Amino acid sequence: MGKLVVSLDNVVIKEVPITKDRTTLGRRPYNDIVIDNLAVSGEHAVMLAVGHDVFIEDLNSTNGTYINGKAIKKQLLVHNDTVEIGKYRIKYLIDEVPDYEKTMVLRPGFNPANPVTIPPPVHSMLPASIKVLNGGAAGREVLLTKAVTTVGKPGVQVASIAKRPTGYVLSHVEGVSHPTVNGSQIGEGVISLKNGDIIDLAGTQMQFIQG
Repeated sequence: MGKLVVSLDNVVIKEVPITKDRTTLGRRPYNDIVIDNLAVSGEHAVMLAVGHDVFIEDLNSTNGTYINGKAIKKQLLVHNDTVEIGKYRIKYLIDEVPDYEKTMVLRPGFNPANPVTIPPPVHSMLPASIKVLNGGAAGREVLLTKAVTTVGKPGVQVASIAKRPTGYVLSHVEGVSHPTVNGSQIGEGVISLKNGDIIDLAGTQMQFIQG
């Protein structure tokens, strides 16, 4: 699933594999990841594993939780994200899981020690954006160029759209009610987006456009 690499002043302190649904982080000794520093709250943040995805949620900590320099409440982690808590840096790394099987070519004089492999096809990601369909911002279009784009109204309802090698996925981040895609409410995990999907988030309708 992945692991967390904890470092201080560019020196790696520990590596923690994510093996549980909940991995807690804080100053108290009962946390899964204990960081004994006054800048870290007793119960600072929690990593939530949902399927193959991992979210990080700040537990109303005193000094906050940051990802790549930006304060967050809850966010889907992507490979190489750096979580910043005080002076500590926690890098999230995904275990390599090949999404293809290498094809082995057998030829006369084939040597098993030196198999010939066919490289996987290169998939090009089509550019994507979301277009606001109603309200004062109707017609506004936002390009999805970042690894994770957060949309919605903080404190009311927030979702994130993550860019992956296989496409774009939507996940719920904050709010009592979850957003809907084409009229169906999404759950706690992620949902793949396809061209033309209508997202309803905090009363705002947006269309996902790709291609």
